[in-house]
Amino acid sequence: MNAPSATIRAYRKKRDRDAARRIWMEVGWSQDPSGLGTDADMVVEAGRAVVAEMDGSAEALACSCRGAMQYLDSELPIACVTGVAVSRIARKQGLARRLTAQLVAHDAREGAALTVLGMFEQGFYNELGFGTGAYEVWASFNPADLQLPVSHRPPQRIACDEQKAVHACRLARRRSHGGTNLHPVGISGGWMNNPATTFGLGFRDPGSGAITHMAWFSTDDNAEFGPLFIPFMAWRTPTEFLELMSVIRSLGDRIHLVRMPEPAGIQLQDLLSQPFARFRTTAGGKFAARLEARGYWQARINHLEPCVSKTQVCGEPIRFNLKLSDPIEKYLAAGSTSKWRGCAGEYVITFGPESSAHRGTAPGLPVMQAEVGAFTRLWLGVQPATGLAITDKLKAPDRLLEGLDRLLRLPRPCPDWDF
Repeated sequence: MNAPSATIRAYRKKRDRDAARRIWMEVGWSQDPSGLGTDADMVVEAGRAVVAEMDGSAEALACSCRGAMQYLDSELPIACVTGVAVSRIARKQGLARRLTAQLVAHDAREGAALTVLGMFEQGFYNELGFGTGAYEVWASFNPADLQLPVSHRPPQRIACDEQKAVHACRLARRRSHGGTNLHPVGISGGWMNNPATTFGLGFRDPGSGAITHMAWFSTDDNAEFGPLFIPFMAWRTPTEFLELMSVIRSLGDRIHLVRMPEPAGIQLQDLLSQPFARFRTTAGGKFAARLEARGYWQARINHLEPCVSKTQVCGEPIRFNLKLSDPIEKYLAAGSTSKWRGCAGEYVITFGPESSAHRGTAPGLPVMQAEVGAFTRLWLGVQPATGLAITDKLKAPDRLLEGLDRLLRLPRPCPDWDF
């Protein structure tokens, strides 16, 4: 018997809300059977969403929102795929990739120079032109082990209903290369809808009352001794960061483990007392201290010209011809009304103090062949050209690869925002 065909269309709140909640429950992202105030509602309604309808019901859902990424000293408009989920009865139909491709095309058509997402497994979204981002380091440590040169003022409680204030604080935080902001308030609110297991601590401006720096915490059902998870912090100055870490340290009389992402430019191991002894003596337990790294996020360039133009690096310029392939086109429906069908083509690339990408070819220049995901990784500074030529879909003469290694010495890109 043939499987029922699926119709891909825009999400309609009245028609699809219950189905969206059901899908999120079936994939384990939500445990609230009523769906009232759930993460699903907040994330889906924060931006664009598309569904695949089968037999009159939405059985797959993908959603995205708009944002911005800092690239060196500039900023680029981006889109973030915030969720892709397929129900139990619609697996293995190719719906996840088709829906994601549709979102990427819509957002690219509206000006998103780049699309980012968090992946459930490496390889799946590579077929849509995504390339793996830099390793993110997660630190699990006993807060009592923090060694800090500062103390802190008593922090203030930040309530779950202060979503707008928390989001404004996050948007104003210190960012470095790759630092990402997602614009809709609901993206922060998704972490803040359960007062029983989440809470915030931070500080406010005495005049305006605005939150200046803060940390958000979540717990399991037994919060007495932890572990505590910190999904995000927001701070603008080194002093504010150290004050927040001092607040975390103050929890160490009862909380035995805190888990948090390492902020960009910070090596948390520098602040820990005898970290290796703690790693050894707690290994295998509920409160195991450790540092772990993984590349969980991915990105793909949608519009090459504005992205490359932001690359300003010191050194003698390097020019080459780029033959760029983009696998996303085969997932976009034939006859689609979207004018954007990927960014494949031939370009002349210049990297240097002033960088550019132009359609066409120039005689006499070396040639690079690359898939868009691999080139995105090169442009972001995830890996050097010589490394990508070994492990990813990028080929060029050795002299060109080695020259790019010397020229593109970019900081490690760190989104500092969990997708």
